[in-house]
Amino acid sequence: MGSFSIWHWLIVLLIVVMVFGTKKLKNMGSDLGSAVKGFKDGMKDGASDAPAPAASTAATPPTQVGTHTAAADKTTIDVEAKQKS
Repeated sequence: MGSFSIWHWLIVLLIVVMVFGTKKLKNMGSDLGSAVKGFKDGMKDGASDAPAPAASTAATPPTQVGTHTAAADKTTIDVEAKQKS
């Protein structure tokens, strides 16, 4: 009683086809397939956007990236410098 035989699944499939119809089932299948494809593409894009881990970050000190202008230096506050002093 715990598992269904092939005949049980065929009867369930026949009832589902009779209730929804083949066209509606085809549309639902294609929608599900496009959703899975979109999810996989999103996972690939997310993996390529993530930065690659550095080989050894403990030996190298952090570096600052970017250029600063004189006006930006006057208005920005270095939080780390305040905490160190």
